[in-house]
Amino acid sequence: MASAFFYGTLMHPKVLQRVIGHKGSLLEICPAVLLNYTRHKVKRAEYPGMVPYEQSNVLLCHDLPLEDRSVRGTLVIGLSPKDIALLDTFEGDDYVRKGVDVHPLSTFVKLSQYPVDDETLIPSKPPALPETLAPPFRTDTYVYNMLDRLEPDLWSFEDFVKKNAWKWYREQLPEDDVRWAELDEETPQS
Repeated sequence: MASAFFYGTLMHPKVLQRVIGHKGSLLEICPAVLLNYTRHKVKRAEYPGMVPYEQSNVLLCHDLPLEDRSVRGTLVIGLSPKDIALLDTFEGDDYVRKGVDVHPLSTFVKLSQYPVDDETLIPSKPPALPETLAPPFRTDTYVYNMLDRLEPDLWSFEDFVKKNAWKWYREQLPEDDVRWAELDEETPQS
């Protein structure tokens, strides 16, 4: 079984379940942080792109505090090879799957025990990063490879959940979205 660190739309359990085509009964999840990366808005898109901090300096033109040059997301374990293939299809050519070291911020729980309603997913103010992080956990993530399509602004999961998440997990999706069509062809209907 594989693991992955998600930092954008896939942090929402309903979106993850939609992409992999099942409820994830064998998956476990915990909040985690990836240091020295930044998560940016993609031009004309609702999803983010994440790049190493040294690349984002081209966009930012100024230094960021540790909290802003760290990407909070979710670490998911128990992904099957089929799940990974579907995630690769979903992410498409704009992203490269890459091994990284993330730091868990709490213990793992079953995906079925993780909050899935939009209001509970967003802490009103995430706690500051602890001074001492948990040991690193080697996993894969999807790094954005189209730097010229990123905006300098950092992407907000809170804004995504409040304004756009429902579009990503609802039953009726835009018919012209090729990635959803490819996933629907590969995913057994439950």
